[in-house]
Amino acid sequence: MSAADGVVKLTRPAAASGDTSPVRLGQRVVAEFIGTALLLIAVIGSGIAAQNLSPGDTGLELLENAAATGTALVAIILAVGSVSGGHLNPVVSCADAFFGGLRRMELAVYCGAQVTGAIVGVIIANLMFALPAVSISTHQRSSPNLWFSEMIATFGLLLVIFGVARSGRSAAAPFAVGAYITGAYFFTSSTSFANPAVTIARTLSDTFAGIAPSSVIPYVIAQFVGAALAVVTVRVLWPGTDDVARAIVVPRVADAGVQKVERG
Repeated sequence: MSAADGVVKLTRPAAASGDTSPVRLGQRVVAEFIGTALLLIAVIGSGIAAQNLSPGDTGLELLENAAATGTALVAIILAVGSVSGGHLNPVVSCADAFFGGLRRMELAVYCGAQVTGAIVGVIIANLMFALPAVSISTHQRSSPNLWFSEMIATFGLLLVIFGVARSGRSAAAPFAVGAYITGAYFFTSSTSFANPAVTIARTLSDTFAGIAPSSVIPYVIAQFVGAALAVVTVRVLWPGTDDVARAIVVPRVADAGVQKVERG
């Protein structure tokens, strides 16, 4: 596509060397750790608060949990996205790696930081509400419709992320992701975990947003199936997605110039 056609043209020069240095990678990993920890503080903390504020009213509790999580997610991506891209999610990082946005080693440390950060975030949230640091959830979430729901939720999340990036509207990405997650709390039967790190960590809080350990593996499998379907769909809809892989979820500062947008 060309600028003369009046459509967005994306070009990809050589990768910024500063972004692959050990120091820079360390900064990105710390950003993913902190961002994912804050996300879980929002998910678990708002769930506990909702139980305390609206006991017995599940619909209102879910609304409070969804609103707090969605708005916090926007703020977190805006805060750390310029450093790491604001993935906060192993399936996002895996999809990005597939399109060339992350190397294998970068993918490994991103996923490690996300899972570790998520666990720390749950512990912090529990402690903030004077609960045991770790309490294994007894909330069973195990049925085929929930697994199917997680597959759809994850598929939709990745479609939103890559679709927004491919359109050249990266500034809108945090708001699009936050809006999608908020909505998906209600239009999916599983309340849209759509994130393996979140799923694993939520086993450590026996509260509103928790999930029993026995329910985790099917959820995570469903999430990766949804991610795989999304990757195929993205490749079909936007064949040039490799050009914006380094701008997922939002462009990193060291990659300024990696995504050049022209309009005719």
